Amino acid sequence: MSAIAQRSTSNAGKAGKALQNRQQKTAPKEFGLVAECCRWPNDPGRADAIGAAAENINWPSFLATAERHRVTGLCWNALHSLGVRMPEPISAALAKRANSIAAHGLQAAAESARLSAALDRASMPHLFVKGLPVGALAYGSPFIKHSWDIDVLVGEDAVERGAGALHDLGFKLIFPKFGRDWARLMRWHHVQKDSAWRHEASGLIVELHSRLADNRQLIPAVGLSSPRQLVAITEGICLPTLALEEMFAHLCVHGASSAWFRLKWISDLAALIARTSADVDHLYRRSQELGAGRAAAQALLLTHRLFETAIDDRLVRELEAGRANRWLADVAFAQLLLPEPGARPLGTTAIHATQLFLLPGARFKLAEAYRQLRAATSNLLD
Repeated sequence: MSAIAQRSTSNAGKAGKALQNRQQKTAPKEFGLVAECCRWPNDPGRADAIGAAAENINWPSFLATAERHRVTGLCWNALHSLGVRMPEPISAALAKRANSIAAHGLQAAAESARLSAALDRASMPHLFVKGLPVGALAYGSPFIKHSWDIDVLVGEDAVERGAGALHDLGFKLIFPKFGRDWARLMRWHHVQKDSAWRHEASGLIVELHSRLADNRQLIPAVGLSSPRQLVAITEGICLPTLALEEMFAHLCVHGASSAWFRLKWISDLAALIARTSADVDHLYRRSQELGAGRAAAQALLLTHRLFETAIDDRLVRELEAGRANRWLADVAFAQLLLPEPGARPLGTTAIHATQLFLLPGARFKLAEAYRQLRAATSNLLD
C-alpha cells in the first residue's frame, strides 16, 4: 500500500484514509504513487512519501495511470529529481512525454503572446485562464504540467471580433462546426461558455471563452472586470490572468464542472495554494462571496484527502458538516479512480448529477437541469 493510503486520521482535519473513499475502496498502489508525484515539489514530506509509494509498483500500470490523469510531466519531474529507479522503458516513456509537454508549452507560450498582442491591437480586453499562468504560479514553471489548449476569455459582446482575430491568426473553428458563420457562433456562446479553435499549421488549440462558468449563477462576478495580475511565462512573455482570489474561485468551479475526474486539476489547485502560501480560510470565504458555492468546499476537502493541504481543523469541520459537501467530495474521489468518463457507459452521469448541487436550493437545481438540457441540444436546435 502506498504511503498516502497508509496515512490514518487523528482528528477531523484528516477525513478518512487519504486515498480511501467512504465506501472503503482503497486506491490502487499505482494511483497512490501518481498522486504522491503530484504533490507540490517543495512539500517536505514528498520525497519519503514517493519512496515508500514506489515499492512493488506495477510500472506499466503506473504509466497508464499517469497518462490517464495527464500528469506525466509532474511524475517525471518528481521521480527523476529524486533518483527513483524505474524500468528503462518506463523512464524513457516518461522523459519523452515530459519533453513533449515542455516543447508544447513553449509553443503555446509564443502563440499566446501573439494572440494577446492581436487582441490588444483590436482594443479587446482579455484574460488567459488555467493553463500556462496557473502552471507558472503553482510550480514556478509552466512547462512541467500538461496543458493541451490555450484558454482565453473575452467579453460576450466581443465573441465575433474574437473569432475574427483568431481566424486572421490562422485558427479554424472546430467546435461547434459552424465554419465562419459568426452570427451563429454568437448564438452558441449565449448558451455555451466556449468554442474550440485549431491552428491550421501548428495544430495548437485555443478555447475562446465568453464566460468562466457553464451556469451563470456560479461565479457571476468573476470575469474581465475582476482584479488581475500579469504572470511571467518565459523571458519576454507575460500574460494577463485573474488575481489569486478570483483564480481560486474559478479553478474550483472549473474542476467541479467535471467532478475533478483528472488529478491534474486538483494537483494544480493544491500546488497553487502551497506555493502562494495562501490563507485558505480567506480564499474559501472570498470564494463564497464570488459565488463558487459548494465547488470550493468540494475542492478543499479533496485536496486535503489527497495531499493533506494545510487547512485549519475548524474549517475542515465546517466543510465536512455539510452533507452535500461530503457527497460532492466522495463522488469526485470516486471519479479519480475510474476510467475516463468518455471511456465507460453513462460515464458522465455522476458528473451531471453533482452539477445540480453546486449551489443550494431547488431554484438552482431546476435552472441547472434546464441548462444541461439546453446545452445538450443547442447544436441541434440552433
